[in-house]
Amino acid sequence: MYLFIALTILCKVAAGAEWCYQSQVTCDNNCKGPDEWKNVFSECGNKKQSPINIVTKQVLADHRLTPVQFTGYQKTLRSVIKNNGHSVQINLPDSAVINGANLGASYKAQQCHLHWGTSGGPGSEHTIDGEQYPMELHIVHIKENYNSLEEAVGDPLGVAVLGFFYEESRSDNEKYQPIINSLNNITLPDTNVTLEGLSLEMLIPSFDTLGEYFRYQGSLTTPGCFEAVVWTIFQQTIPLSKQQLSAFSHLQSHNETAMINTHRPVQPRYGREVYHSGSYVFCVSTALLVSSVFSFLWFDF
Repeated sequence: MYLFIALTILCKVAAGAEWCYQSQVTCDNNCKGPDEWKNVFSECGNKKQSPINIVTKQVLADHRLTPVQFTGYQKTLRSVIKNNGHSVQINLPDSAVINGANLGASYKAQQCHLHWGTSGGPGSEHTIDGEQYPMELHIVHIKENYNSLEEAVGDPLGVAVLGFFYEESRSDNEKYQPIINSLNNITLPDTNVTLEGLSLEMLIPSFDTLGEYFRYQGSLTTPGCFEAVVWTIFQQTIPLSKQQLSAFSHLQSHNETAMINTHRPVQPRYGREVYHSGSYVFCVSTALLVSSVFSFLWFDF
């Protein structure tokens, strides 16, 4: 009987431990910020966690990383965009598929969501040489033989996430206006509206600009932080105006705090290699070689 009572209390404590971002932790809630996630969700303390800081001088060229092949990304969506209390999420149809790029399998899209800062300030999860972009888009896919994300995370290669950075532009990105306009209707958590007339292709840079990307093995960036993700982080950025970037900061999270700084801090790499699709490293090496040659000729002269 005592064991049953103890287990019941333990379950209630775990269930009541709502996770959140650091900006949403207050003295009045039971919200667990990123530093405490590992105390409730043990995998969040493991050694293949995401996001990470990508140090470009340390990346390895991998010529097997050919361009990602996109299928169904051009198809117009009729989907739901929702405030899930932690982010803005758009549910996606299984018909959007990626393969190639040394993924080893085909992966079907499930959802996409965003991470941002405050009023257009730094807010991406991954960083490049310590630089944090204003916002980051994650398009989440699972292997085609799985039926759900919950099923896919049991496979170390079960999930493939495409990551895109945003940068501030002088003018609005008209392709994003349907999303920006919908935010006024999902200010409160657990609200949603139908989103029409949009395709995944509209949300990302042109396919012919996506040959440059980083690849590494990591995890989901939210609890339970399952280490089942093949990450592909593109260098080509997406432009949004300051006003468009700031629009996301008007949303509210589950605990009635502002939905700002919705990003997990970068995690230790613990020796994991980060690879690049090849030409970036080649270009850097070529530039260094040319510079050395010119320096030699200059001093020789």
